[in-house]
Amino acid sequence: MAGLIPNDFIDDLLERTDIVEIIGHRVPLKKKGKDHWACCPFHNEKSPSFSVNSTKQFYYCFGCGASGTALKFLQEYERLSFPEAVEELARAAGVEVPREEQSPAQKEKQRRRRTLYDLMDSCTDYFGHQLYNHPSAPEAQQYVLGRGLSEEIVQRYRIGYAPSGWQNLIQHFASADQGREQLLATGMIIRNDNGREYDRFRHRLMFPIRDIRGRTIAFGGRVLTPDDKPKYLNSPETPIFHKGHELYGLYEARQALRNFDNIIIVEGYMDVVALAQHGVKNAVATLGTATSRTHVQRLFKLTPEIVFCFDGDEAGRRAALRALENTLSEIRDGQQARFLFLPEGEDPDTLVRKEGFEAFMRRVRQAQSLPDFLFQHLQTQADVSTLDGKARLASVARGWIDQVPEGVLHQLLLQQLSNLVGLPVDQILKSYEPVKPALPEQRRDSGSQPPDFPPDEAMPAYADPGYGAYEDPDGYEAPVRRKGLGVQFSIVHRCLAWLIRYPELARELDLERLTQVPEQEGKPLLTQVVKLLQEAPRADVYHAFDYLCQHGLRATLAPIAASDYLWLEEHAHGETDPVTLARTELEKLIGALTKRAPDAEYESLKQRIIFDRDPSVTKEEKQRFLELQKKRKL
Repeated sequence: MAGLIPNDFIDDLLERTDIVEIIGHRVPLKKKGKDHWACCPFHNEKSPSFSVNSTKQFYYCFGCGASGTALKFLQEYERLSFPEAVEELARAAGVEVPREEQSPAQKEKQRRRRTLYDLMDSCTDYFGHQLYNHPSAPEAQQYVLGRGLSEEIVQRYRIGYAPSGWQNLIQHFASADQGREQLLATGMIIRNDNGREYDRFRHRLMFPIRDIRGRTIAFGGRVLTPDDKPKYLNSPETPIFHKGHELYGLYEARQALRNFDNIIIVEGYMDVVALAQHGVKNAVATLGTATSRTHVQRLFKLTPEIVFCFDGDEAGRRAALRALENTLSEIRDGQQARFLFLPEGEDPDTLVRKEGFEAFMRRVRQAQSLPDFLFQHLQTQADVSTLDGKARLASVARGWIDQVPEGVLHQLLLQQLSNLVGLPVDQILKSYEPVKPALPEQRRDSGSQPPDFPPDEAMPAYADPGYGAYEDPDGYEAPVRRKGLGVQFSIVHRCLAWLIRYPELARELDLERLTQVPEQEGKPLLTQVVKLLQEAPRADVYHAFDYLCQHGLRATLAPIAASDYLWLEEHAHGETDPVTLARTELEKLIGALTKRAPDAEYESLKQRIIFDRDPSVTKEEKQRFLELQKKRKL
């Protein structure tokens, strides 16, 4: 068994690695000042708050707090374990990963340790064995034969059978160390409100879902009879399975084909398997969810063309529109997306069996292009035969087209819109604001819902062991998700922008001086931030910002931290020393704030004395008001 990776090698590998290159291959980065920026890949946002610093070889998201080195990024973005991430960095650097020898005791401990991947692979073997050996297997075998699947395809996709019964897996793995705990963690068994446990999958044809490295990470189970519900049952989200990132059949497709002219996305496991049976080896399926941007990103790394294959009914059209929206923001020049709608009553499985490989691939080649599908949909949203309809189309179309990155495709789509509405592109951009696309309501994914809890009397009794909380062996935590936040840049916000980027400057400020800042200008927030930064354990930007976030300020400060304000200021000044510029600008801003204090105080007293006739006004306040009034007249 492989030994441990030396720490010295890991440190040296990180020194060799350019984090901008590693992240830039996976996330589109834009250079602003000395940093590179992008919309964070770990939470949903509209404006970039994800910063990559080439000097520190570190990334940080001001919106959700995700941070780390290139190694950490690969672990979280690619869902790799630590050793796998090291292997990936080493491959990019063109070096081999050395291993330290382990003691016999360490080897034995590691041999005995059952990981979640080990368990899921064992479950795959178990279900495969049941398909050929269980007493009730003939029903499943007849179903497989009825769908026209060959022995070779069954083995390639490792299709199996989950027999009837509440505790088959529990009993099979009962002797394994922590067997029940790991079965719960992977969602293979369910614990009901009374603490009783039972198998999630029963009397179903089983489709192992494998990651890009071929490891089983989840299952999809299909019923054998129409009366059973739901038709498809999927594994839930687990530490090793995130359905919005994975695609069924992608591993098998990569094993079968070295290069892809295109990849076809279908909706079901059986569609993928049936297409492979008839020679279409480049099909994958989403896992009970709509096609996500992550799915599109992953596929465009493997192929220049994605073909979405949907039923021709209304549900298929709705799914296609969601796929369209998630593709627009990810497609780049040189890439294509097409939409294939099948005849009514057909799915890929039935159609390829009826027409054969050549006819099906002819349909794929003739599939509707993304621009054609987009404008076909847009023309259902407005009557282009009328002037007001054309005006509406211009705004609605911009809501879709503006999602496409700048480039040739973006310009061609705008030109097509110009031809439709009869206006120049420049006038459309100037006169019509984009309208956010109105998408049909997404169908709820019922496939991942567990079946009804069985009555306790239907389950055999057993002694309940005590379980601790499960810890993810890869150290993965679900990313925080926040909506984008807008902000108006007052003088205080400008001060905060400089302080967030250069927190060491807070220690040069006098808190007493900030008492002169008017309350309505944002003095409480500015004072709080300066005070926290002065007491922060570390003064570098990422640790200092995290310290502010620990005091509940992330939502307020994240948009300020991620704004273009500082970059534009530094660019305008051409200052070689950004800290000197920050110190100078901060002094100007705070000076402007303190100069506003008398005017703010005058306006406040004027409101109370003249307009509100506030009886609580003291003689001293009235005298102060007269003094301020006199100064204003000088």
